[in-house]
Amino acid sequence: MPKLVTSVDEFKKLIPRADAIRVVEQGENVKVKLRSKKMLYTLVTNKANADTIIKESKLEVEKF
Repeated sequence: MPKLVTSVDEFKKLIPRADAIRVVEQGENVKVKLRSKKMLYTLVTNKANADTIIKESKLEVEKF
């Protein structure tokens, strides 16, 4: 079951543990999904915050 993260700062702390990052655009909102070995973390945010998260991560990002 995915865990919903509500804070951008908390989500950024999880990036070093990530194996993959996926981005799903839904109108004004963007879902950023972070896959680690044991858990899938999801953050729903705006496009500007999603862009900063993508730039800070050094992983390949899949867009859907």
